[in-house]
Amino acid sequence: MPETAEKRSMLDPSLVLGAIPNPILVLDGTGDIGYANPAAEQFFDSGQAVLSRQNIRDVVPFGSPILELVSQVQRDRYVVSEYDVDLGSPRLGERLVDVQVSPVPEKEDFVILRLDERSMAAKIDRQLTHRGAARSVTGMAAILAHEVKNPLSGIRGAAQLLEASVSQADRELTRLICDEADRICALVDGMEVFSDKRPIERGPVNIHQVLEHVRRVAQAGFGKNVRFIERYDPSLPPVYGNRDQLVQVFLNLVKNAAEAIDGDPGGEIILTTAYRHGVRLAVRGSRDRLHLPLEVTVQDNGPGVPEDIRPYLFDAFVTTKPQGSGLGLALVAKIIGDHGGVIECDSRPRRTVFSARLPVHTTAVDAITADEIGEQA
Repeated sequence: MPETAEKRSMLDPSLVLGAIPNPILVLDGTGDIGYANPAAEQFFDSGQAVLSRQNIRDVVPFGSPILELVSQVQRDRYVVSEYDVDLGSPRLGERLVDVQVSPVPEKEDFVILRLDERSMAAKIDRQLTHRGAARSVTGMAAILAHEVKNPLSGIRGAAQLLEASVSQADRELTRLICDEADRICALVDGMEVFSDKRPIERGPVNIHQVLEHVRRVAQAGFGKNVRFIERYDPSLPPVYGNRDQLVQVFLNLVKNAAEAIDGDPGGEIILTTAYRHGVRLAVRGSRDRLHLPLEVTVQDNGPGVPEDIRPYLFDAFVTTKPQGSGLGLALVAKIIGDHGGVIECDSRPRRTVFSARLPVHTTAVDAITADEIGEQA
């Protein structure tokens, strides 16, 4: 029985794709957009006629992992997926999506890009939790500095007095007491930085110079066997921050990444910068909102953070290292918070990403004091 025109229209692929609620784009071998379903038109706030004149590079942020996924599928011809991809931009706003890229069987190099938008609620909750963790360490540090170091000094002094009047065997015990007292004092000293409430000196900082310095330091020492990949947005404006503290933040993150992939001959660390629409935080006593459009990420292909400690990663004394103090990421959270920014981690096997969002240096931002920024969120 011959197929009717009505039945053929029911099988039109564009009708099927148009009924799918997820944004879908069909891309050719060069990345040009050949088709966009209604959901994609709504997602990208552009009609089919406009999108069909654009390339995928025109509609996703600079350096987006989507570009690499599309190239991979065009080359290898199998389905790949990526989760929690940030497609935020000044025009689209904050957009977090899961991505699936599939090859088109009958069209060489053609791929289908499907997006599944995720809620930002969980992401913002994590950011505020990290700030709270840093503040809790600040209070703990102040208590330890006053209530622990003074008794330790007395214990160490008493052990030194005993050392002069005891036998050689007992001197080993007094020496042990002194060594352990020194170790605890060193730990408290490491935490005292959290109780420093002085406003930080800030100004325009070229984040690419910071990352380049960090990379050189890493490759000269702990990261000499690691492959570094840099994906920078050259048009990025300066960060409103303190250069030395930002070096400390990213050196800590890169060192953690290098230790995570230690011994892996294929280990690599990807440093990325991009301009995102960002999160806006209220400023006390003003209707203005602090804009955090600058995103810096440190990504490694190590085994990932154990699932049971991910929610507590920025808390003090949480670490997976046998000899670690667990203060490094807590300090990172404090410094980023002092800058008015946010820090978060997304981790799974072979892909751990630490993302820091920071404010742009502008005349308006210069007028905001560190105390005002510190009490946001």
